[in-house]
Amino acid sequence: MTAAAARKGRLILVPNTLDFGIEGEAVDLRQVIPDDVLRCAAGLQHWAAENAKTTRAFLKRVDALHPLSRPLQELQIQELPRPPKGGKPVTGDDAAWQALLAPALAGHDVGLISEAGLPAVADPGARLVALAHLAGIPVLPLSGPSSLLMALAASGLNGQSFAFVGYLPVEPAARTARLKELEQLSQRFQQTQLMIETPYRNEALLDALLAGLRPETRLTLSCGLTLVQGFSCSGTVAQWRKKRPALPDKVPAVFGLLA
Repeated sequence: MTAAAARKGRLILVPNTLDFGIEGEAVDLRQVIPDDVLRCAAGLQHWAAENAKTTRAFLKRVDALHPLSRPLQELQIQELPRPPKGGKPVTGDDAAWQALLAPALAGHDVGLISEAGLPAVADPGARLVALAHLAGIPVLPLSGPSSLLMALAASGLNGQSFAFVGYLPVEPAARTARLKELEQLSQRFQQTQLMIETPYRNEALLDALLAGLRPETRLTLSCGLTLVQGFSCSGTVAQWRKKRPALPDKVPAVFGLLA
């Protein structure tokens, strides 16, 4: 076997924008993603995607700035296996995951992309990255927007110690219990707790936060980051109870608390 044939491709982590699914709010890609990253994306022919449809939409936007190396319909875009329900970790070395890395093992670069933001962060693609390391495939992360880090930076909360806790339980009693637990952890370690919710349930989560947290706990909200109408606000729970911030409909948000 020649050295060229033995060379493995890379798993390249390609960032996406944060405007997915927000009608009429598409941003200029060059405002949120470096141009060199867009050039790299234009040259990739193999993709592992959370959602093939949104990946094609992203690549159409890339093509308008940097022509794709091949027509869009000729690119190989394979979807990640569906993650388990209930926020459980993605595990298992089944053939479906391994197949996504086959092009890299054959010497081709593979792009990993999420529906929004950085792949493998609050994203099922982390499993593919772990498998790439096990297979000796180089992993290359590219710069792009992360709603979690942007929200943390804009929060004024503790940026030296923080945790992303994902989605909270939907059932009210379990959600309240989880909030109490997070508030206690935050107070004990002076650690910022970050969380997200499906956009149509943002109001319900805000209701739970205002009802279940202590008045002196600091609460932050970052909504629609990188979009024209995006904003971040911060205050104590007591202040928010007096003047509740308005949440735009169907716009992704990141919530944070510090007790």
